[in-house]
Amino acid sequence: MQTTTTRALAAAAALTIGLTLAGCSTSNTSSSDASSSQSSSSSASHNDQDVKFTQQMLPHHQQAIEMSDMLLAKGSGVQADVVTLAKQIKAEQDPEIKTMTGWLKSWNEPTQMPSTSGTDHSSMSGMMSHSDMQDLQNASPRDAGKRYLKRMIQHHTSAVDMAKTEVTKGKNADTVALATSIVQSQTEPITQMQDMLASK
Repeated sequence: MQTTTTRALAAAAALTIGLTLAGCSTSNTSSSDASSSQSSSSSASHNDQDVKFTQQMLPHHQQAIEMSDMLLAKGSGVQADVVTLAKQIKAEQDPEIKTMTGWLKSWNEPTQMPSTSGTDHSSMSGMMSHSDMQDLQNASPRDAGKRYLKRMIQHHTSAVDMAKTEVTKGKNADTVALATSIVQSQTEPITQMQDMLASK
């Protein structure tokens, strides 16, 4: 009787363990399948143009913020309207940098294009060279305002061109939406900056 009871308990225990392991296996498999599905979905949601646009726009935005910081550091000698513009550019582009960095990481793509990694990116359209940045850094406050406007017009123009290409050839809905926003938000300031520069 005792032996029969012992065997019954052992069998019940074995069955419980078996069901538990089966449940874990099913859960892990489902989790793995879901992860694989999400990965495939993420991969399918963008194309090479989305990656190229994001990798190029990142240093473009970063340099615009660097230029703005240089200008703002010169203090009260810079024209008030140029200071307002620089602050606006920083406020708009800093969040976009964070967003684009997040996209590249979620796509498992580097945040720099292999061809420009380790360079100053000055070969890209609209980007200031190291010499240009030095000139802005060394300029007097009033002259810096003019230099800033002149270079930022080029910066915005090239950004709009890159964004238009993304709108036409991109696949990722969020990336295309950002590109559309850049076309809209940077086209009008180009005319504004041209008028400001003409009045200086």
